[in-house]
Amino acid sequence: MKAVTWQGKRDVRVETVPDPEIREPTDAIIKVTASGICGSDLHLYEVLGSFIDPGDVLGHEPMGVVEEVGAEVSHIKPGDRVVVPFNISCGHCVMCRTGLQSQCETTQVRDRDKGAALLGYTKLYGQVPGGQAEYLRVPQAHYGPIKVPEGPPDERFVYLSDVVPTAWQAVKYADVPEGGSIVVFGLGPIGQMCCRIARHLGAGQVIGVDLVPERLALASKYGVITVDLTEPEDTVATLRDLTAGRGPDSVIDAVGMEAHGSPVGKVAQQLTSLLPKPIAAKMTEKAGIDRMGALLAAIDTVRRGGTVSLSGVYGGMVDPIPMMQLFDKQIQLRMGQANVRRWTDEIMPLLTRDDDPLGTEDLATHQLPLAEAPHGYEIFQQKQDGAIKVLLKP
Repeated sequence: MKAVTWQGKRDVRVETVPDPEIREPTDAIIKVTASGICGSDLHLYEVLGSFIDPGDVLGHEPMGVVEEVGAEVSHIKPGDRVVVPFNISCGHCVMCRTGLQSQCETTQVRDRDKGAALLGYTKLYGQVPGGQAEYLRVPQAHYGPIKVPEGPPDERFVYLSDVVPTAWQAVKYADVPEGGSIVVFGLGPIGQMCCRIARHLGAGQVIGVDLVPERLALASKYGVITVDLTEPEDTVATLRDLTAGRGPDSVIDAVGMEAHGSPVGKVAQQLTSLLPKPIAAKMTEKAGIDRMGALLAAIDTVRRGGTVSLSGVYGGMVDPIPMMQLFDKQIQLRMGQANVRRWTDEIMPLLTRDDDPLGTEDLATHQLPLAEAPHGYEIFQQKQDGAIKVLLKP
C-alpha cells in the first residue's frame, strides 16, 4: 500500500510499505477514506525527529471503512464506516473506566514512562504505524473505533478522531462559567473548534488570538471577537480591556511547544535537532525546552481565580514556569492528551444534525490526494496558501 512516511526533518514522502495484517484478536483493518494532518504531526516534521525512524508511517486522525476484524471484535463489522481515535485504549482498565483513556494501562508505554500508545506518533508513544495511508491496522478495535452513519461527507466525522474531542476537553477543562468569558490563544484547527464549542456550551464572550489573517477571518465568521497579534497594541492589555479590566474567566492555550515569538526556545529546539539522534533524544527527555510564549501570555491574561486549559502539546522538562504568579493569582491549571472516547457520546449528536452546528464541514481548507501529502505538510507548516486544516484522501 501507499503511506506517508517520515524520512527526516521537514522530509515526508509517500512510499510503498507492507499491507497491514490482523495480529491480535482485538485488531481490525480499515480502508482509509480520509486522514488529517494535525499540528502535532508538525512537531514530528520539525522538532521531534530524534524519537522517530525513517520509514515510520505518520498520521493519527483517520476514518474509513472496515475491511476485516479479529475474533474478539464484535461491535463493528466489514463494511461499517468508522472513525478511529488517536489514542489506543482498551476500554476496561482502571484508567479507561474512569474516563482517562489517554492513560490506558493496557497500552501504556511503560518503558518510556508515558501514557497510552498513539497512532503514528514516535517511540515515546509506541511507534504504532499511523493512518496517513491507504489501509490501517487498528489495535484494541473491540473498543476504539466509533461507528458513524452513512450519508454526510467524511469532513463531518473525521475530526472525531482528535480535533473535536481535544477541543471539547479543552473547553470542559477551562471551566467557563455560564455566560462567562474565554480567550483562546491559537486559531489553528483545535483553536477554531475550541471557540465554536465554547459558544455552543454557553460562554458569553469568546475571544480568539492569532497572527494569521485567514485564521482570524474564519473565527470571526463564528461570532468570535478576534485579536491580531501583529497589531502594535499590548495584547494582554487589550484582552483585559475586553473583559472588564480583570481578564477572562478562562484561557485555552491551543498553541503549544512551537509558539511564535519565543526566540530562546526556538534556538534551543533548532540546536537540539542538529545533534545525533541518540543524544538529541536524551537531551529532549532530560533538558527539553519549549517555546512558551502562548502559555506565559495565558497565565498573564487570565483573571485572578480563573482557569488555564492547555490543549497545545508541550514536551519540555526544564521549562521556566512562573510559579509565583500561578500561586498569587490562584490559577487553576488543567491539561493533557484528549481522552477521546470519554467525550464521543456527548459530541456525536451534534455531528449527526443537519445544520452542522460546529461547522465541521468548513474547517478543512485543503483536501489533497495522498500523493500530495508532502505539499500538504509544507503549506500547513509554513502557513501558506491559506492552509488552516489539510485532509488527505487516499
